[in-house]
Amino acid sequence: MVSQNLRLNRLEDGIFEFVIANPAKRNALSAQMWSDMPRILNNAQDQKDLKVLIVRGEGAHFASGADISEFETLYATRQSSEKISKDIAAGFEALARFPLPTIGMIRGACVGGGCGLAMCTDIRFSDNTAKFAVTPAKLGLVYPYADLQRLIEAVGIPNAKDLMFSARAIKAKRAEKMGLINKVYKPDDLEQEVLSYARGMTQLSTQTARITKRMFAAYQAGQFGENAQSMDWFLDGFSSADFQEGYRAFMEKRKPKF
Repeated sequence: MVSQNLRLNRLEDGIFEFVIANPAKRNALSAQMWSDMPRILNNAQDQKDLKVLIVRGEGAHFASGADISEFETLYATRQSSEKISKDIAAGFEALARFPLPTIGMIRGACVGGGCGLAMCTDIRFSDNTAKFAVTPAKLGLVYPYADLQRLIEAVGIPNAKDLMFSARAIKAKRAEKMGLINKVYKPDDLEQEVLSYARGMTQLSTQTARITKRMFAAYQAGQFGENAQSMDWFLDGFSSADFQEGYRAFMEKRKPKF
């Protein structure tokens, strides 16, 4: 069985979108959707011309979190709770570890697991309809450590404590000030602004983007200072085809063709 509520679409050269498509439930994420997420994102990695992935919800909302109507079954036992928790974590990790840049395009509800998923994107833009909340305290749940870590990395400990202990919803402007999102746009402008930003990224080196994502991941995993692996990443760049093209383009005063 495969969820019909997740889609991978090619928008234009270099740009794909990953769509959460359950608008009747404000894009709530079912167990099947969590289970299918790694497979679809792995399929996205295999698209040879993909340079940037936009993540969005269908319609007026990004994602309202896990589908609560399934909770009675999913969390009936410790074993079933462990199974769905592992599926959710695998979905988050598949997006967080996606090898090329990802952009969250956020409207409306971005709550609970939806907010956690947004935190797995590299760059987040929203319109001013967006509302954000991290809500385990409303359900008597404990937030997974990896999700808490991503939240702290985005907004810092004081703001993370505010969001976690209050479980309050915040508007887009407040989220921008916290660092939860990078920029807020008017609703009519969001899609074009995100596409414009993504198009700019497609003109840059994919090799650089891949290695830079590995370096961010190494930092987030606790690496401090240079090591042999990161030095190899740095030095290998000088023998890459992208460097040769970028250097020649600079000398010839033209745009590089990566």
